[in-house]
Amino acid sequence: MGWAKWLIPVLLPGWLLVSGLQGCRHRPPVDFSREVKPILNKRCISCHGGVKKQGGFSLLFEEEAKAPLESGGFAIVPGDPRRSAMITRLHETDPELRMPYHEDPLPEAEIDLLTRWIEEGAQWGTHWAFEPIRQPVIPRQNSQLQPLDAFVEEKMSPLGLAFSPEATPAHLARRAALDLIGFPDASPTRAAFLASPGDATYAAFVDTLLDSRHFGEKWASMWLDLARYADTKGYERDQQRSIWRYRDWLIRALNRGMPYDSFLIAQLAGDLLPQPGTDDYLATAFHRNTMTNDEGGTDNEEFRVAAVLDRVNTTWEGLMSTTFACVQCHSHPYDPFRHEDYYSFAAFFNNTMDEDSYEDYPALRHFDSLQQKQVEQLGNWANSLLPAPEARELMQLVTTHAPARYSLTADNMVRADLNDTKWLFLRQGGSTRFDRVDLNGRQELLMRVVPMQPGTGLEFRLDSLEGELLGEYVVQANDLGKWYILKNLPLRPTEGIRDVYLRASSPLAKDPDAMLVQFDWLYFWRGLGGTSQPQAKEAEKALLQLMNAGVSSTPVMAENPPSLARPTRVFRRGNWLDPGEEVAPGVPPGLGTWPEGAPANRLGLAMWMTAPDHPLTARTIVNRIWEQLFGTGLVETLEDLGTQGAEPSHRELLDYLSWQLIYTYRWSLKDLIREIMLSRTYQQSSAVTAQHLATDPQNRFLSRMNRVRLSGEQLRDQALAVSGALNPEMFGPPVMPYQPEGIWSSPYDGKKWILSEGGQQYRRAIYTFWKRTSPYPSMITFDATGREVCTSRRIRTNTPLQALATLNDSAYLDLARQLALRVWKGPERAQESIREAYSLATGIAGSEAKLAAFDRLFGESLKQFTEKPEEAMLAGAGLQDEHPAAFAALCLVASAILNLDDVITKS
Repeated sequence: MGWAKWLIPVLLPGWLLVSGLQGCRHRPPVDFSREVKPILNKRCISCHGGVKKQGGFSLLFEEEAKAPLESGGFAIVPGDPRRSAMITRLHETDPELRMPYHEDPLPEAEIDLLTRWIEEGAQWGTHWAFEPIRQPVIPRQNSQLQPLDAFVEEKMSPLGLAFSPEATPAHLARRAALDLIGFPDASPTRAAFLASPGDATYAAFVDTLLDSRHFGEKWASMWLDLARYADTKGYERDQQRSIWRYRDWLIRALNRGMPYDSFLIAQLAGDLLPQPGTDDYLATAFHRNTMTNDEGGTDNEEFRVAAVLDRVNTTWEGLMSTTFACVQCHSHPYDPFRHEDYYSFAAFFNNTMDEDSYEDYPALRHFDSLQQKQVEQLGNWANSLLPAPEARELMQLVTTHAPARYSLTADNMVRADLNDTKWLFLRQGGSTRFDRVDLNGRQELLMRVVPMQPGTGLEFRLDSLEGELLGEYVVQANDLGKWYILKNLPLRPTEGIRDVYLRASSPLAKDPDAMLVQFDWLYFWRGLGGTSQPQAKEAEKALLQLMNAGVSSTPVMAENPPSLARPTRVFRRGNWLDPGEEVAPGVPPGLGTWPEGAPANRLGLAMWMTAPDHPLTARTIVNRIWEQLFGTGLVETLEDLGTQGAEPSHRELLDYLSWQLIYTYRWSLKDLIREIMLSRTYQQSSAVTAQHLATDPQNRFLSRMNRVRLSGEQLRDQALAVSGALNPEMFGPPVMPYQPEGIWSSPYDGKKWILSEGGQQYRRAIYTFWKRTSPYPSMITFDATGREVCTSRRIRTNTPLQALATLNDSAYLDLARQLALRVWKGPERAQESIREAYSLATGIAGSEAKLAAFDRLFGESLKQFTEKPEEAMLAGAGLQDEHPAAFAALCLVASAILNLDDVITKS
């Protein structure tokens, strides 16, 4: 016993230690991504990350975190917390030594977690969104639930929550129509569903909506925010740009169910596909929605670079939900992207032909049917007269004005300049240079010029102003001061890639400072094989007719030829004026694998993004679709799935739907949307109970449907539809519905907002003219954006201006009058009219209490307008109305109905 008394105090601590360690063995290993990374991001990485590396220590990348410190020690020694300076400094009591520096100490629980992590070997992990999508195990479910619902139930059940009852057929029909076509539907399948509610009739109704030609309009509206689509170029001048055919391509692609991988490939690299057609080129306008600065005196290269970087940022934020833009200036503070990665990625976009030019070259030219036949005939002649690559290049020039040497690329100017920084002009004796001109087999020259002085001579020389003569001409023009194409000017046969110098002079010019000639572009080419051949003569004639044809065009993407390939360099601290080392096109490591055989250009990039093992592309579009249907994404931050984004509410569900999209639906967005809409989760009532508010007030666990206020576009479309004023015409140039005078200010071109007529003012919101510096006011009021840059998520606000817009905006007052006209049955049947208006607007019959309130509003308004007829005119009645006071009262009631919460909200 004596020995025992002596041994117990000595052995007990050791026994407890061993016991404690044994207990630790039963705990699951520390998860880096779930447990450690959030602590590092919150507490440490602001000083030890991609921006700052205090003490030479960074926690952004594993190799940096485990590398030697400036002191010679190690912050992290896997398996040994005692030798790890990071843990030691967390325990320091001296505020000058303790970490975080001059901040509150970490809680003991967090220190313990970091200690255990190092003790277990400091295994580095990958953030969940950067891991490949794997098929998740579907939770055990009862036979009534589809897999989607099983994932939702698994999350809500531990909280004591259950699915809400199904929404009423009328509410569900309105919800589905708003989500799929953007306004209430009145199809026979809706009527069949309301008459006989059930799974089969509901599914048939959903299929009708998915097949509707208006489906593409609704979903394209969301995509236009990502594409930063606008009908103007932006910046100070913000002049008009004709790019609406891209919007039409988008609607058609969505309507025909174009697979999402093909949808992205076309927009990123349609011009690089084998034998690209008109639609392939039109799709690439996605990245020609970048702004162009037409202001005189600006540096065109600065804004060309700005467009390239915008394409990088849009591709990552809009299509991959990643905050890559900050890597322009430094390595990412939170996610595993290095500064150099940004510019390797930018190299994919740095070799396009656009130059921040006024004409937005390259631009797809839109020929009429007769001209299109000429294009096809010219293509046949070119194929018979030229080698295949040169024939393709010539036809690309005819259809896009690319590839060409644009005036903006001229340099070494003497007595020459860029007129308004856009077009090259030469004075008497003026000269300039075009560098790196591919002259191999190029024996002729086409030029788009404006002759300003008669008898102007042009002289082209190789490598210097005194070099070998390449060609010379005297410009003859019937109409001075007008653009036209100079035809097939002969060149001396020359091989190689050479600098070409151009000099102009005129013996007839009296003023030495007068402009002699202005250039738009030059095209060096082989020619059509000699005009002695009848085919060549016909082809040359057709070529000049087509090149001089004044047709509309759409800015598109086109790649520079190899001779004009641009090097891409890292911009130190993101400054384009401080270029560093050159980088090759590449993608950040760890995000899927580069497809075998994929080219190192935009097409290869698009193939990489849509490869099945890419972790971000499918998750991003699934999350975006979920947000469109439920109001909040499975990850709330649509713009950021990275470590600083919101935690997913249902990570496994997101992966399940992403897997379905890729492997089951073969990238069909319509099939994915259909699965969601047929789920019990989607069909729930939006009614809120006390338990909902107590347990899950934000509805993160989806035990009910969210109530979501409609977007500005949907509010307008709904008002058009229920009032009967909607013009269902699709496609075409943008329209201008009612807007007060004075909102626009366009001093450079004098453009004004001119009200569209002939029913065009009643077309859907997606066709409304979008001016970046002055978007349509009511849409901006309801959280639309100027679209200067990609907007991946609209943040919904609730302001008094919104109520003022729908109550007082002349466009909405007009539609209230249209609704009143639609239901007007005379003053003696006012109650019937009110009930019909309410049903049209809400999709339901309405309670007696609500309808009684509108009856009272009608009666009070009728009394007032009878006593003050002039107010009836202001309220919407016309002099031609037989019962102006009664009709004005109904207009007021119709306006009130259109402002109901049940109308402006999807429930």
